[in-house]
Amino acid sequence: MARSSETARTPQGVTASGIDVLDRAASILFAFRRDDEPLTLTQLSERTGLYKSTLSRLAQALCHHNLLNRRDDGRYWIGPSIMHLGAVYEAGFDLRDVLLPIMKALNVESGEAVSFHVRERDHRVCLYRIASRHSIRAEVHPGDVQSLDRGAGGRVLLAFSGESGALYDEVRRRHVYLSIGERDPETAGISAPVFRVGQELVGALGIVGPITRMGIDEMERYRPRLLQFAAQATVALGGDPAPLLAAAATPATGTARSAASGAASPHTGADARKPRARPSSKTRPSPASGKAAGE
Repeated sequence: MARSSETARTPQGVTASGIDVLDRAASILFAFRRDDEPLTLTQLSERTGLYKSTLSRLAQALCHHNLLNRRDDGRYWIGPSIMHLGAVYEAGFDLRDVLLPIMKALNVESGEAVSFHVRERDHRVCLYRIASRHSIRAEVHPGDVQSLDRGAGGRVLLAFSGESGALYDEVRRRHVYLSIGERDPETAGISAPVFRVGQELVGALGIVGPITRMGIDEMERYRPRLLQFAAQATVALGGDPAPLLAAAATPATGTARSAASGAASPHTGADARKPRARPSSKTRPSPASGKAAGE
């Protein structure tokens, strides 16, 4: 039997699963935002694109299961069963289960070391690390403490913690930071933010390697995939991946390339602007150790 125009109407705010009634119910639940007051049926209709008659029936069923709560004034709010489900999810949640598979996949694609840094007051800490597949590599270990104002990971953490200035405005616009020689003259890195529910910053996902393999061109080539992997982690943590995916789809501006030739770039390490002499054999990492400090 053909569906009526009412039931055939596609709900807003969700992607179709093929189970229409669940899609419509999900669109109602996802219509609520953290900074909202309780919503009227009219407001829910505007946000979901559903007819009020459809909304009323689904809202009654959601209230029955305590997924929705109807106030005395007729407005609706999220019900207590949502809190119960959130507590169950949180009890079984481990950040490693989300990040490590993503980091390993990024490591396979790039061949370089992949790290995840979090902010601890005025420093950053390497929480997880997947080693490079190359013998000569940048060396950072889980638990290492580094400064926030040098290196790709630190710059991203500062930018999305509200740090002011043109440099950080550009990082927030591009959702990425490219660093060459900021912490160590032999290493380069590129990092992107990862968010949780409410777009709260979780940490910085990054690729790091020696400058012999990671120049501006190489990092710009990694940039879209890094942002896509950061978006995957953000989705898994309940955040909104749209800004990261939009940044991934944005072509390279060319600013970073000019930085390598001497022009200033707000999203590239300051040392990239300076002509750098080839390191001597005394400072160059030897094949035996193959290690340099990471960005």
